[in-house]
Amino acid sequence: MSTTITTFRDLPDLVGADLGYTDYIEVDQAQIDTFADATDDHQWLHTDPERAKDGPFGMTVAHGFLTLSLAIPFWTELLDVTDVTTKVNYGLDKVRFPAPVTVGSKIRMRATIASVTEIAGGVQLGVDQTIEIEGGSKPAVVAHSLYRFYV
Repeated sequence: MSTTITTFRDLPDLVGADLGYTDYIEVDQAQIDTFADATDDHQWLHTDPERAKDGPFGMTVAHGFLTLSLAIPFWTELLDVTDVTTKVNYGLDKVRFPAPVTVGSKIRMRATIASVTEIAGGVQLGVDQTIEIEGGSKPAVVAHSLYRFYV
């Protein structure tokens, strides 16, 4: 993993840039349970390892939104804009969850800068992000995210 370090002025030059991959992280049951507590989503598929053995995946799986939320720390691994006053996660234009993340899986993210658009006081980046499962044939998350940087 290598972080792209840039300045606000140079952000437009990154359109089309493939920022590469983050390091892998493992998704464990404690993390899944903590997310379930935070969101009040205790569906057995996520939180009951014994019952999940007989479920469709043979074990518990991470919530799709847990996997999506990991895009935040992954994003900070891939891009550092050094001279801005504020960085804002502005939202998502499109998100899909093509494959489940089973407990114990390792995941990582790849990101490409799709667009850089001027906004009042800064710029907005449109970023294509894919969270992959180590050894998986389909990604866990495919998203188009929006980030704003202000000077």
